[in-house]
Amino acid sequence: MAAEKNIQTFTKLEALADHLRDEIASPHGKKVTLIFAHNGTGKTRLSMAFKEKGKAYDDEGQTTVRDTLYFNAFTEDLFSWDNDLENDSDRILRMNMDSAFFDGLAELEMENRIRPLLHRYCDFDFSIDYDSGTISFFRDERVPQEDGTYETIRHDNIKISRGEENVFIWGFFLAIAQLAIDGQEAYEWVKYLYIDDPISSLDENNAIAVAAHLAKMLKEQDRLKAVVSSHHTLFFNVLCNEMKKAQRYFLDHDNAGYNLRDTVDTPRFYHVAMLKKLYEVAQSGKLYTYHFTILRSIMEKTATFHGFNHLGDIIKRDSDDEDGALHFRYVQLLSHGGYSLFEPVEMIDDNKRIFREILNNFMNDYRFNPELFPSVEAEEETI
Repeated sequence: MAAEKNIQTFTKLEALADHLRDEIASPHGKKVTLIFAHNGTGKTRLSMAFKEKGKAYDDEGQTTVRDTLYFNAFTEDLFSWDNDLENDSDRILRMNMDSAFFDGLAELEMENRIRPLLHRYCDFDFSIDYDSGTISFFRDERVPQEDGTYETIRHDNIKISRGEENVFIWGFFLAIAQLAIDGQEAYEWVKYLYIDDPISSLDENNAIAVAAHLAKMLKEQDRLKAVVSSHHTLFFNVLCNEMKKAQRYFLDHDNAGYNLRDTVDTPRFYHVAMLKKLYEVAQSGKLYTYHFTILRSIMEKTATFHGFNHLGDIIKRDSDDEDGALHFRYVQLLSHGGYSLFEPVEMIDDNKRIFREILNNFMNDYRFNPELFPSVEAEEETI
């Protein structure tokens, strides 16, 4: 591990997971740790490394000790659809009952715990068959009658959308997390909650609602420590605003390893933090192909904020702007190359020059707080 000011660098995710555990368990460890990182940085793998650090195994490889209840892409994989391909009628969602995630649920009236959480966002309902480990879904439709009354028609065994499925699984997790917070016997082993990107299928309004509810849930308990990681700017900012005492980090990855930045002095709008990062690497010359992908993401957010339909509208000043048209083609081409964050390829010199031109034009056209870019001010003063 290397450290510079408020940045700590770890060569492996396992070392970062150890650091987080040590920090959280220390006498001054925060109840909640928030981590912002873009997709592809290693958030999900970090959550798994953190979880594995809390496990112990016997000689036969069976888990004897665990301490982390986690939500991530692997949690969603504990549920799988059986679409009844033969008859296309009896559609059910199967639970992988081998997972400790589902321990002791039959006696805990999970439907009544999940339903209030689910109905914050969705209008369907469900029932759980604990013996078979399956979940079926239904929706009630109110149909108007000629006499002015309504008849309720139930549609059984419906196939819910992918977004609705994700919301259901999130509600399922929250219900179990609440059991762990309450110290319910089946979940007494839980010491940590680790939540990675729970809102991938929610719109902005629901992202705010999920963040606010999660923050309230975590603030009102003192039994567990929690880590929440996300790439969603709005979701993360709501968490920061709701939990001002939480430890906040920004995580990125480069050739040196995984960089964990304490964000006490970093802007809360993390697209601005990424713009600072791009400016710094542009000045240093350490530009890699994936930096075009990050620049494109920032430009798309800016275009949306300023009411444009396309990022090209903020690159090209007018229809005859040949340089702008060329820069737009560069951003389009070099941000879709499938470049890996884990095997970064340095840009060739011509691409570095074009990148700097695009970045500088963008920062000149859309003025940001100069206090965030002191080196920019210093350059302007010497001109």
